[in-house]
Formats: sequence, structure tokens, C-alpha cells
Amino acid sequence: MRDRILAGIDLGSSAIRLAVGQVVVGQDKRETINLIGAVEVPSSGISRGAIRSLDDATASVSACLDRVERQIGVPINDAYIGIGGVHVHAKTAKGVVGVSRPDSEIREEDQTRVIDMAAANANPANFEILHRIPQRFTVDDQPGVRNPVGMQGVRLEAEVCLIQGLSSHVKNLTQAVMRTNVDISGLVFSPLAAADAIISDRQRELGVVLVNIGASTTSVAVFEDGELLHASVIPIGADHVTNDIAIGLRTSLDVAEAAKRTFVSAVPEAVNQYDMVDLRELGAPESELVSPRFMSEIAQARVEELFEKVEQELRKIERSGLLPAGAILTGGGSKLRGMVEMARTTLRLPASLSPAPQISSPLGEVLHDPAFSTAIGLLMYGFEDERSPSGSGRMGGLQAGDQWLKKATSPFKKIFKSFIP
Repeated sequence: MRDRILAGIDLGSSAIRLAVGQVVVGQDKRETINLIGAVEVPSSGISRGAIRSLDDATASVSACLDRVERQIGVPINDAYIGIGGVHVHAKTAKGVVGVSRPDSEIREEDQTRVIDMAAANANPANFEILHRIPQRFTVDDQPGVRNPVGMQGVRLEAEVCLIQGLSSHVKNLTQAVMRTNVDISGLVFSPLAAADAIISDRQRELGVVLVNIGASTTSVAVFEDGELLHASVIPIGADHVTNDIAIGLRTSLDVAEAAKRTFVSAVPEAVNQYDMVDLRELGAPESELVSPRFMSEIAQARVEELFEKVEQELRKIERSGLLPAGAILTGGGSKLRGMVEMARTTLRLPASLSPAPQISSPLGEVLHDPAFSTAIGLLMYGFEDERSPSGSGRMGGLQAGDQWLKKATSPFKKIFKSFIP
């Protein structure tokens, strides 16, 4: 893989972000990936993670590719694509098979069959399975088995987390990229990619929730015992805060966005109640004095609603207040001041902004920008996927060496081109 160029494209509702890495040999003689390029362009034709105008979305992706190719000096031929939005959801399914060998030893093919059985039992019409992630196995009457291969038994059961996307949603996103003559190496559920970049193995074992706050949606992924426990997409994002401020001030979205970025906090008490801001300095046509404290109170209501929705997801899986590694906030929306404090208060968990991904790069600002965590995570996913001896890569914290992942990873690589009419 040395000198291999990998790319990850995060198709967001407000911006498309593309990260490019090159596989190099480090000082320890082991292959590693180096981030060599990263660009961000405004997104058109995408809303809540779904395509609204295929032509506009394709033009945005093409503009992003042009910029990064000028930056790094080489063409992008293929990429890993992050997929999200309200049309993607997680579901737990169960499968049961009999062990095939006469000596009752469980083999890899038995493990694969039971995962396939779980997927077949739960895959509804008009949905595509993006990821099949086993959570636990049961061998005869012994529950809680993490790797049954090599064990003795006659009955093998599996609980599998299925990440499913609406077929039309998947096909439209795929077409928007492939129209730019870029091949798709894999589709990855966006919070899983972000988790690869910023969540450690220790945090996955203890229990952690990733909250990826985008422009119009927020993705939630919960990990425990090293495995993906739950995932969901909430239809609230940072743009909702901007919209609320614009309505409250009776001003334009551009002025509201500038005010949010510069003066607003999700914790109004952190803002001096006597300060005033002239909206003309932010681009308004007329002079008008407003209080940052007032704008922060508007933002607080929406941010509270967002984290209450996250709390509801934790209650569904009985993990409310019970994740020792706490909450990790990422995505462009997490940069609003006071978000960490609001997360701690509402979720009753330790909370922090996402750390810089463990990847070498001269682009220090990009590494420390939470908005790029998904794009960089796609790079890291692709690197693990392609360097694995089994060709499987990592999936939601599971190790690349597990042979069954060869079928558990994105099943679309061979059929992407069939999506083009």
C-alpha cells in the first residue's frame, strides 16, 4: 500500500469536506497514513444528509475534488464516502443456525451464516444494509460469547446491529459522487467513521456516546465493551440554532450565523447581560443593538432540546447516566460555546470536545477542527480496511483481523456501478 492515496468525503448539508491521505512507512518500518490535503466547500442540493438536487450535489462534490487536486497535485480516483441523515437507522436483529461440522466445532463459516441469517430476518424492503456488526453470540446455552470460532456447540445464535439506509437515499448519494468519475471504495455510516478518528479503544470498552452535531442532523453512536451498542440520527442540528436566532432578531440567516459564531453561548449565564452588539457590524443593512445574552437564551432552548433527544436515546438502551467514558462532542455544531457544559448538565455524564485524530499531518488546524472528524475518520477506516489481510478493515471498533468482517463490511463495493442508470 505504500504511496497509496486514500480519500474520504463527508457529504454534509451545509458543507462537503474532503480529506486526502497518503500511505507512508514510518520510523518503526510500519505503514501509516499521513493527512496531506483537506478542503471544505459549501454544499448545495443536500438537506438533512439526503440529496435534494442531484445536479447541484454533483457540482459541489466536483468543486471539492477540483480544489483538493490542486492542493495535493494528484488526481483522486476513488474515495470512501460517509453516509448519514434521517434515512439511516440502526436495528438489532437475531439469527440462529445449527453448527455444520459433525465434531460440533464452530468454524468461521458458521459465524458468517448466523450473521447472514440475522440480516435476512430483519432486512425490510427498500432498505440496504450498510453494516452488519455482531454484538454478542450465544453457543448452546452460554450467552455473552464475543468470538465463538473454535468453541464446541450444536446451536449458534447472534445478536447483530444492522445499519440500514433507505435504498433511494443510498443510490442518490452514490450517483452524486460517481458522476464526478470517482469510484467508491466503500460507504461508511458517518458516526462510525468519526468514532474511528476520535474515540479510543479504552473509551469503547468503558462505555461512551459520540454526539456528532452537523448542520441539520445530529448522529449518536453508543459504544460499550468495545462494540457498537446503539446508533441513531436526530433531525436537529446547528442550523436550527441559527434559524431560531434569525427569527428572534428578525434578521437574515447570514447575520444570525455571524452572531452565533462570534457572540452566542449555549450557557447564557456565561455572557455579560449588559453587553450589546450592533447588527450592522455583522452585515445587517441597518444599525440595531441587541444583547448577546438574549441571543444566547434563544440558542440555549434549542441546544437543550437537542441533548434531551440524545438523553432519550440513552434511556432506550438503559444507559442514561451510565457511560463512564461520558460524551464526546464532534462535528461543526459542537464548536458553539457552552456545548460541553450543556452536555454535562443534560446528559449527567462527563463531556468533552473531540480530541485531534491520531494521524500525522502538517495540517494542524484541520486536525483540531471537529468539523473534519468524519472526513479524517473515513481515511482511517479506509486505511484499516485495505491493509487488513482479510480485506475487511475495522467496523465500529471491531478488529481487522476477524475474518468474518470480510462480509460484515459495506456490501456495496461490487454493485456501486449498477446504481448508475
